[in-house]
Amino acid sequence: MITTTSPALLADAFARHLAAPTPPPADQPWTAQALAAGAAGTALLHIERARTGRGTWRQAHAWIKTTVATDVSAADTSGLYLGAPAVAFMLDCAVTADAPRYQDALSVMDRHVTDLAHRRADTAETRMRSGRPASFREYDIFYGLTGIGAYLLRRNPSGSATERVLNYLVRLTRPTRDRDHGELPGWWVGHHPDLTPATIPAGHANLGAAHGITGPLLLLARALRQGITVDGHEDAIDTILDWLDTWRQDGPAGPWWPEHLHLGELHAGLPDQRGPARPSWCYGTPGIARAGQLAALARRDPARQHLYEDAIARCLTDPAQLSRLTDAGLCHGWAGVYQTAWRAARDAATPALRAALPGLADALSRHAHPGPDPGLLQGDAGTALALTTAAHDAAPTSGWDTCLLID
Repeated sequence: MITTTSPALLADAFARHLAAPTPPPADQPWTAQALAAGAAGTALLHIERARTGRGTWRQAHAWIKTTVATDVSAADTSGLYLGAPAVAFMLDCAVTADAPRYQDALSVMDRHVTDLAHRRADTAETRMRSGRPASFREYDIFYGLTGIGAYLLRRNPSGSATERVLNYLVRLTRPTRDRDHGELPGWWVGHHPDLTPATIPAGHANLGAAHGITGPLLLLARALRQGITVDGHEDAIDTILDWLDTWRQDGPAGPWWPEHLHLGELHAGLPDQRGPARPSWCYGTPGIARAGQLAALARRDPARQHLYEDAIARCLTDPAQLSRLTDAGLCHGWAGVYQTAWRAARDAATPALRAALPGLADALSRHAHPGPDPGLLQGDAGTALALTTAAHDAAPTSGWDTCLLID
């Protein structure tokens, strides 16, 4: 039973709770290679602790070994959160000058991820030529080309695979024309937000960071800030920013954005959603506004930067919105809100975001209780990593939060 509310002591207690890896279910060995709930994600906690001296490489290695105990999948269904890209990301977080033992395995994974990126880009280009709508798995952070691109930008920013991904994202921002429904955004997907098949009128446009267009915006903005660009790069960023301007709603607690838009809402120019939903990294104002802030920084647009920073700060000081947070996880809980806010505060031009962090850290600590999920995205490892940031007020040494694209 963990009773302390100190972020540092809580993080240590969570690490002890997660000390020993358990093998994946015998009928689902591939789950070890998942960042979200598998050993690959939990390994990131122990890698971060080993790199900072708060844990040991022996502890980290036990989780790494569990992750790669079976053949690593580089199939076309793999992405940043599953299979070769997930394993490669984990290994890249682990490789240091003092711990080069994973470098050979990482080099092998790099070749698989590069080949995967080219295959996935080929498939996406074929889909675009056919006129069919996209899907989350084609472009999103979890399994799509945005997540794969985040890894490539970290490992090989000037490589041809990175260029392919960025070119794809630029093309994704160009509108398409549907015979029955007119012009649609290029990232329109032919299914519902829960991935169930859509009926007529088909599909939706998603605004969230996890599955929506702000995921590609995060990657395009990060690439531009690193000086890695392709033809049409800045125009693509501006297209997404204009879209966010169009769909921004201004309420008593500040700006907010709908989570997604169906065809009727698109044609009416008005979302059915009547107020801000749960604040979160995955779908809410913190994730969307962090993407806008990074894009504004990349485009050197201080007015937009101020708007997005104000949106995050007002959201995260609004008791009504904060009351909707019910768990401590990274995806849609306090850990993700804290980590996103901490990253945004680090880049912010005004002090409001920095001033909000102590209250968010307190809330994260109060809600942090070990549960049955040891994983990164909705489980204990992600909570412990955000607690570590709160405890030490420092960027992750391993860069683990690159998998959220908020760094």
